[in-house]
Amino acid sequence: MPKKYSGRHGGPFDRGGADYYYGRGRNPHFYVGGTGTSERIDMVDMDMEEVDAYLAGYDEAEKRGDRKDWT
Repeated sequence: MPKKYSGRHGGPFDRGGADYYYGRGRNPHFYVGGTGTSERIDMVDMDMEEVDAYLAGYDEAEKRGDRKDWT
Protein backbone atom coordinates (compact mmCIF):
# COMPACT_ATOMS: atom_id res chain seq x y z
CA MET A 1 0.00 0.00 0.00
CA PRO A 2 1.47 3.42 -0.95
CA LYS A 3 2.39 5.75 1.88
CA LYS A 4 -0.01 8.67 2.47
CA TYR A 5 1.33 12.18 3.01
CA SER A 6 -0.40 15.26 4.34
CA GLY A 7 -1.27 17.69 1.57
CA ARG A 8 -1.38 20.62 3.99
CA HIS A 9 -0.63 23.91 2.24
CA GLY A 10 2.94 24.79 3.13
CA GLY A 11 3.79 21.26 4.29
CA PRO A 12 6.69 19.22 2.89
CA PHE A 13 4.63 17.23 0.35
CA ASP A 14 2.92 20.40 -0.89
CA ARG A 15 6.22 22.26 -1.21
CA GLY A 16 7.81 19.41 -3.18
CA GLY A 17 4.95 19.44 -5.66
CA ALA A 18 5.07 23.24 -5.91
CA ASP A 19 8.81 23.26 -6.59
CA TYR A 20 8.36 20.85 -9.49
CA TYR A 21 5.30 22.72 -10.78
CA TYR A 22 7.18 26.03 -10.93
CA GLY A 23 10.27 24.48 -12.52
CA ARG A 24 12.48 24.71 -9.47
CA GLY A 25 15.01 22.04 -8.52
CA ARG A 26 14.77 19.80 -5.49
CA ASN A 27 15.37 21.86 -2.37
CA PRO A 28 13.61 20.21 0.59
CA HIS A 29 11.85 22.70 2.84
CA PHE A 30 8.43 23.45 4.27
CA TYR A 31 6.57 26.12 6.22
CA VAL A 32 5.33 25.70 9.78
CA GLY A 33 2.04 27.33 8.74
CA GLY A 34 1.01 28.84 5.43
CA THR A 35 3.48 29.21 2.57
CA GLY A 36 5.37 32.47 2.81
CA THR A 37 3.43 33.61 5.87
CA SER A 38 5.14 31.50 8.51
CA GLU A 39 8.57 30.22 9.45
CA ARG A 40 10.37 28.32 6.66
CA ILE A 41 12.15 25.12 7.71
CA ASP A 42 15.06 24.13 5.47
CA MET A 43 16.48 20.65 4.93
CA VAL A 44 19.19 21.03 7.58
CA ASP A 45 16.43 21.26 10.21
CA MET A 46 14.06 18.64 8.73
CA ASP A 47 13.74 15.06 9.92
CA MET A 48 13.85 12.14 7.49
CA GLU A 49 10.04 11.81 7.35
CA GLU A 50 9.73 15.46 6.32
CA VAL A 51 12.43 15.12 3.65
CA ASP A 52 10.74 11.94 2.42
CA ALA A 53 7.39 13.76 2.16
CA TYR A 54 8.98 16.63 0.22
CA LEU A 55 10.66 14.24 -2.23
CA ALA A 56 7.45 12.25 -2.63
CA GLY A 57 5.55 15.43 -3.51
CA TYR A 58 8.19 16.41 -6.05
CA ASP A 59 8.27 12.91 -7.57
CA GLU A 60 4.47 12.66 -7.79
CA ALA A 61 4.20 16.01 -9.60
CA GLU A 62 7.03 14.95 -11.93
CA LYS A 63 5.28 11.66 -12.77
CA ARG A 64 2.09 13.60 -13.62
CA GLY A 65 4.09 16.09 -15.69
CA ASP A 66 2.43 18.80 -13.64
CA ARG A 67 4.35 21.94 -14.75
CA LYS A 68 3.26 25.55 -15.03
CA ASP A 69 2.89 26.72 -18.64
CA TRP A 70 4.79 30.01 -18.70
CA THR A 71 3.62 30.90 -22.22
